[in-house]
Amino acid sequence: MAEQIRDGGATDAWQEAVIDRLPAAEALAGVEREIMEYDVVIVGAGPAGLAAAIRLKQQAEADGTEISVAVLEKAAEIGGHILSGAVIDPKALAELFPDWKDRGAPLETAVKEDRFLMLGPQGQLSLPMFAMPGFMHNHGCYIASLGNVCRWLAEQAEALGVEVYPGMAASHVVWDEPSGRVKGVVAGVFGIDREGKPTDDFQPGIELHGKYVLIGEGARGSLAKSIMARHGLADSAEPQKFGIGLKELWQIPADQHRPGLVQHTTGWPLDDKTGGGSFLYHFGDRYVAVGFVVHLNYANPWLSPFDEFQRFKHHPAIAEHLEGGNRISYGARAIVEGGLQSIPKLTFPGGALIGDSAGFVNVPRIKGSHNAMKTGMLAAEAAYAALRADSEAENLDAYQAAFERSWVRKELRLVRNAKPLLTRLGTSLGGAVGLFDMWFQSIFGGFSLFGTLKHGKTDAASTGLAEDHKPIAYPKPDGKLSFDKLSSVFISNTNHAEDQPAHLKLLDASVPVSVNLPEYGEPARLYCPAGVYEIVYADEQAKTDPRFVINAQNCVHCKTCDIKDPSQNIVWTTPEGGGGPNYPNM
Repeated sequence: MAEQIRDGGATDAWQEAVIDRLPAAEALAGVEREIMEYDVVIVGAGPAGLAAAIRLKQQAEADGTEISVAVLEKAAEIGGHILSGAVIDPKALAELFPDWKDRGAPLETAVKEDRFLMLGPQGQLSLPMFAMPGFMHNHGCYIASLGNVCRWLAEQAEALGVEVYPGMAASHVVWDEPSGRVKGVVAGVFGIDREGKPTDDFQPGIELHGKYVLIGEGARGSLAKSIMARHGLADSAEPQKFGIGLKELWQIPADQHRPGLVQHTTGWPLDDKTGGGSFLYHFGDRYVAVGFVVHLNYANPWLSPFDEFQRFKHHPAIAEHLEGGNRISYGARAIVEGGLQSIPKLTFPGGALIGDSAGFVNVPRIKGSHNAMKTGMLAAEAAYAALRADSEAENLDAYQAAFERSWVRKELRLVRNAKPLLTRLGTSLGGAVGLFDMWFQSIFGGFSLFGTLKHGKTDAASTGLAEDHKPIAYPKPDGKLSFDKLSSVFISNTNHAEDQPAHLKLLDASVPVSVNLPEYGEPARLYCPAGVYEIVYADEQAKTDPRFVINAQNCVHCKTCDIKDPSQNIVWTTPEGGGGPNYPNM
């Protein structure tokens, strides 16, 4: 299997063929559950899911009719698992609520200053913003906490009559067999111990059935993976690509605070063959949001995105914004980066994929929440029309057609070659050629001299062999600007019920030591930003009797392991509802 991955072989179907069996503990065998019926069930209370719920209720209210809508969220509170920069384009929000300012939407700080830097080891080169296409500018956008925006959206949804359920992890798809139509999800399974047996607190969960089910789990969602594999939704698309985004929230002295400053960088500490960059935003109550993104198609298995982030903060162009401040929160998550050519078919029998479950992030703009909201709204409009027509159509084809006509697709078309060019040509040349391509397309209506470039292989398949790359010696954190993983996880407020089955599953328990360690140096211990994975030796000095350890309690739900594991042996499944990080103001 490792050979197949390295050669770019498709593995999602192999991995997803077992995902529904993995959580099927003894306690769930043959269990009967309460069933709740809704018109529409939405999985995920992110910007896509909440925008969809609101649009459904708005349309029903306008028509004087009733529609039942439920939104399920695995975090203990709405917004608790939301992590984004975030500079927000209010375009979709303005369509959803033209009076969003009067309603008090928490878009805190208007962008006042836009900077883009190319970093070297000690210096930097400021790139003129006039060289960027107009859509790359952040004028008219707002710096905010996307988690707080989602909390506000949930309030608006509940005021319209949407039933919003935090702490309810959707763990299984409910299939209508043998057709394969998605008729609902199982949520709220609690009280299974680590041996897979029921405890005194066992709850089998409930089945929430919907005439239509919208999946808005975010990047690399476990239900979306199962549905996509069963119905071949990605068969005609390029492999999806991802990055890992790491973020810290700092509070700095008032005399250093520059509200409205947006600074992006590329270059150091990453080499030219490793894609990525950073963001730094001043907003709110003396807050600075600083983050670092590493594209997960990097080749060197010795690379640690977390340690690159910590090293990056010592650059003079970054340190000057943070020195004297206090780090108050940390988190990480996967970012969908494949763009237009990696978007799967959006509809399946019984529902649709919305937001990052399908992948609508605009990588050059470093934005996606506006596209997520818009796709949620488009899916809601298609579902509402089908319900009003009393249609029994299996697929919401109107949603797919609406996306093809939308400004979301137009926006993604203009930037479709940026990521492939970076991969082929490296950061410097690829960035320059990509900038030319975006300018050219913006002038000639989306026509590119390159056509539409392909990605070719998965991020897992991009991982090189350990023997072909040099290990990286990272400096020790100083406790002022740079920190270790465990102290970082502590301020992410991450917690899981300890006596539950590990939600990080190994398809073959022997692979980490027998394959990944000798061939790749077992990169899970490095790419994980939370210290979940370790190689422990009976004799540390002699490196004898290695053992692979999973510290699932530390998991911040970034899902990088599910994406980057070179053997595709790790499967991320949802833990009990309420587990994981709890991000304030992130």
